[in-house]
Amino acid sequence: MDVHRNVEGSAKDVAEAHRADIETQGKYGVNYKHYWVDEKDGAVFCLFEAPNKEAGAKVHEEAHGLVADEIFEVQQGE
Repeated sequence: MDVHRNVEGSAKDVAEAHRADIETQGKYGVNYKHYWVDEKDGAVFCLFEAPNKEAGAKVHEEAHGLVADEIFEVQQGE
């Protein structure tokens, strides 16, 4: 999961960036699953499966240039 802070775009802008991620993800073996937007605080959270953190970052970089501030390797709880 990654976190983007100080995002100045709207939820619509984030949706467009997510679509670009979906179009690019296959090249890097990544699967962007969900995203969440907090317009008030300017934060975006993206959940994806990838072979590694770098692959997830590459998708954002190539798709739209909006790289994450942090990437966390997380596991789903039961």
